[in-house]
Amino acid sequence: MEFGTLNQLLAGAVKKYKKEDALRFKKDGTWHSISSEEWLRRARHIALGLHELGIAHGDRVALLSGNRPEWFLVDSALQILGAVNVPLYANLMPSQISYIVNDSEAKAFVVSDSDQHKKVAEIRTELTTVKHFVKLDASAELEGVMLEDVEKKGQAKAAAEPDLVQKLADAVTPEDLASIVYTSGTTGEPKGVMLTQDNLVSNTKAGLEVLPLDENDIALSALPYSHVFERMVAHYLYPAAGVSIAIAGSIEDVAQNLGEIRPTVMTMVPRFYEKLYARVNESVDKGSAGKKKIFHWAIGVGGEHGKYRLAGKSAPLGLELKYKLANALVFKKLQARIGGRLRFFVSGAAPLAQEIANFFWAAGITIVEGYGLTETSPIISVNRPKNLKFGTVGQIIPGVEVKIADDGEIDVRGPNVMKGYYKNEATTAEAIDSDGFFHTGDIGELDGDGFLKITDRKKDIIVTAGGKNIAPQLIEGRLKTNAYIAEIVVVGNKRKFPAALVVPDFEKLTVWCARQSIAADSPAAMAAHPRVTEFILAEIESLSSGFAQYERIKKITVLAKEFTIEDGELTPTLKVKRRVIESRYEGLIDQMYASA
Repeated sequence: MEFGTLNQLLAGAVKKYKKEDALRFKKDGTWHSISSEEWLRRARHIALGLHELGIAHGDRVALLSGNRPEWFLVDSALQILGAVNVPLYANLMPSQISYIVNDSEAKAFVVSDSDQHKKVAEIRTELTTVKHFVKLDASAELEGVMLEDVEKKGQAKAAAEPDLVQKLADAVTPEDLASIVYTSGTTGEPKGVMLTQDNLVSNTKAGLEVLPLDENDIALSALPYSHVFERMVAHYLYPAAGVSIAIAGSIEDVAQNLGEIRPTVMTMVPRFYEKLYARVNESVDKGSAGKKKIFHWAIGVGGEHGKYRLAGKSAPLGLELKYKLANALVFKKLQARIGGRLRFFVSGAAPLAQEIANFFWAAGITIVEGYGLTETSPIISVNRPKNLKFGTVGQIIPGVEVKIADDGEIDVRGPNVMKGYYKNEATTAEAIDSDGFFHTGDIGELDGDGFLKITDRKKDIIVTAGGKNIAPQLIEGRLKTNAYIAEIVVVGNKRKFPAALVVPDFEKLTVWCARQSIAADSPAAMAAHPRVTEFILAEIESLSSGFAQYERIKKITVLAKEFTIEDGELTPTLKVKRRVIESRYEGLIDQMYASA
């Protein structure tokens, strides 16, 4: 299937696969399907309807919505029209929405439901470039035209001028902007990343080469489409491969949706795997001594068997028989939790602890970790299901070049590298050098087999008072495998030793406190109790045997509340905003070192 633009991709996929369940979504407790032909037809009508409203090639259109089928339809319509999709996360505050819509100079604004309508109504008078507000759901909170009316308008236009929609689609070129994606950012104002048609098309084509996807696959899609990782995979890669897409109701619905859809492939962020790992271990801990013994025996057998699978070799007969027994007794039940037919997970957006990848591999569940950024459309590298190396983010995708700078920074060049930051030539010039290499800000290394390993963010590296360099993400990833640690932030720049802020798993900690006869009936009481601090520090020390002495956490502060997206402490893909945390808890950090 040949395609040079995203509208050609969709049209080619519809012609090649003709799927009755191209999109699946749950409404009123029942799963519904949209065929590939309906997807394309409705997208074309919406494109013509927007054209009738005066939206033209190159115009920016903001889209504020959670995941739902209309996200696909509107995005496809914009690609047919040659307009530029400016996606916004559904959890953004009105002031953040105002900044992005105004900075992008959006001409139209598509807004989903009443909750979003209320937010936009607050700032409507500030949005001076917006000529049309398009609503996905009806509500009195925001004046505007309904998407269904836009679609009807386009349907009438299609009847009157049948050739117009193809003329509009044909006018789109690979060099045209497809989207301006504002980075969630861990510091400062978001920057508008300009991604062209060719950026996203080239990444899609590379994905087709390295990931074994076909029309027999069904994916459960749960990450926000405003994030380029899930959007590229769900909106472009899956359709190009003929994969059916089931839209999860929300992150909270994923566990139930896994059983209903029984996906064969899925993309998620490390926090999902961390929580699944913790739930499995919690379930084992609650079991009898006999069940615990069987589970740990099975994981041991799976680990040994996994070494042969990783090397592409057959295991000895005795080990093979043990593995079949372990599979029957333990692993099948674990695999059933995720639907029972998953071929592989893809993990991205943040580092995955190697211990977690090894654990699931031992249990017959493959997680292929990849790496990328919004500025690279996003994929730079990815492990392949049959060619992977744990502790790395895989080999570089076809057509992309990576070099490691003298200071260890990963620099990238290729068709996936953004056009630049919108209306920000100075920052663009800092990010992309004269040779066309984008400077990622990440520190890493390439091994002899071409696998890329990420050490940390360049800006996150901690340099102690003694001059020792510490990569906090590697330490944090290891420590978060502990059932009692929900989140941890290592600090210690220009200090004598590393310390940490710890968000405990309060549910598990409550049980532990009860067992220890500790009177602590609230998160605040638990966080303040000295025995809790001692216990968690001991848990951290038990996981630190592989760390250098200067990397070991010497002091901790247990926090009384979880980090949240709403409080600005996490990005929408659940990455910690390290600078925000360090600033917000500066007093507590200083206290740890003052008492040392």
